Amino acid sequence: MGTTRTQVGIIGAGPAGLLLAQILDKAGISTVILERRDRSYVEGRIRAGVLEQGTVDLMRAAGVGERLDREGLIHKGIYFSVDDVRTQIDLEELTGGRHVVVYGQTEVTKDLIAARLAAGGDLRFDCVDVTLHDVESDKPRLTYVSGDSEHEVVCDFIAGCDGFHGPSRQALPASLLKVYERVYPFGWLGILAQAPPVADELIYSRHPRGFALYSMRSMKVVRHYIQCLPDTDLEDWPDDRVWDELRLRLAPQDQHLLQTGKVFEKSVTPMRSFVAEPMRFGRLFLAGDAGHIVPPTGAKGLNLAASDVHYLSRALMAFYAENSEAGLDTYSETALARIWKAQRFSWWMTSMLHNFGPADDFDTRVRGAELAYVLSSRAAMTSLAENYVGLPF
Repeated sequence: MGTTRTQVGIIGAGPAGLLLAQILDKAGISTVILERRDRSYVEGRIRAGVLEQGTVDLMRAAGVGERLDREGLIHKGIYFSVDDVRTQIDLEELTGGRHVVVYGQTEVTKDLIAARLAAGGDLRFDCVDVTLHDVESDKPRLTYVSGDSEHEVVCDFIAGCDGFHGPSRQALPASLLKVYERVYPFGWLGILAQAPPVADELIYSRHPRGFALYSMRSMKVVRHYIQCLPDTDLEDWPDDRVWDELRLRLAPQDQHLLQTGKVFEKSVTPMRSFVAEPMRFGRLFLAGDAGHIVPPTGAKGLNLAASDVHYLSRALMAFYAENSEAGLDTYSETALARIWKAQRFSWWMTSMLHNFGPADDFDTRVRGAELAYVLSSRAAMTSLAENYVGLPF
């Protein structure tokens, strides 16, 4: 068995693991990243596309903001389409100049992988059967299989950035782990297509036929979603039907703005709110989807991973620079305080904008009244805007 010694062993080469490694590398802290999939799969995963200002600042500080600054689309507001009326929420005006940047998670991942490899960082793909050992000791270990060989990584700390289905969270004792979860009775059917955006900013549409979101990855590639059943079969949704449904869920005066194009990705995303507590056990720390999942309505998934990385990287840097464990000891509590606020916002946006079916008529009217209030009250719009652009770290 080949053995490697490092300071921080990181499981998962998604944005959380890669960004953590990039920040720690700049502080002179050694890392090894173990990723189950190959590079092409990791770089091709389609995920979020709206970055909070805090996430953008973290990317810049990590030295991977050059392409983001060049190609990212600054969005100063968002639209809500309700009862055939489109209303703008002016994020910058309501929050004192803060905004979001549209830049796909796929591009974030590519930038981070390129930076990691350019710096000669230890990034290992195709690592299967990753197993955690001795996480309560001061020398935890990771073992994995690559090809026909078994390998071991001995480290001071383990960062579990391996997503919802990874092994890290499973390493917490059942007696310690508390899970909070809500599964929604719908999903999102999403497409990526070569077409111009419907508008200059995202449109969130609440419609009797179901929710729809009109987004983009660039001025030539759109990312659109429609509310659907969670077990929707993509075979039942040929491209023409998707485009027709997207057009129907726009306000009549906006329907001509939807332009069709070649669809090159189509998928169904289930909707779930999920939090695991605590996010630390011994020398193991969870970050990103390993510890929490949010419905994508509030655009918080990638941004919550970035805030976890912010807290964890600062705690690890304080440990190595000052021999202080204070940040490590409070990591779970600190990260979860922000996570639950983002969970609340994501649940609220999801509940307010989606169709829960005819059996829920009273709540449907209440949700309609809630949205009408939000769009008529500056105080309510300010609250929405502050959460959307991201609460402070």
